[in-house]
Amino acid sequence: MPHPTPAPGREDADGEFWFTVREAAAFTGRALQTIYSWERRGHLTNPSKDEHGRRIYSQRQVAAAERTARQNTAAVRRLAS
Repeated sequence: MPHPTPAPGREDADGEFWFTVREAAAFTGRALQTIYSWERRGHLTNPSKDEHGRRIYSQRQVAAAERTARQNTAAVRRLAS
């Protein structure tokens, strides 16, 4: 399933996209609380701030957090079986 395009102006000069927590949830198809959980667990660290003071994460940070969450889920399932 293709990811939605971020809001205009979220792409930096290097061509990297940046997401607020809400946008990251929409981009990944996850619940907002899941993104907050990734922050608490340390999967999303070192946020930048946008012009409104909101935490923003790069597309790379969001993708890495999603990979880590998937790996953790797979590890738990292996242990449970």
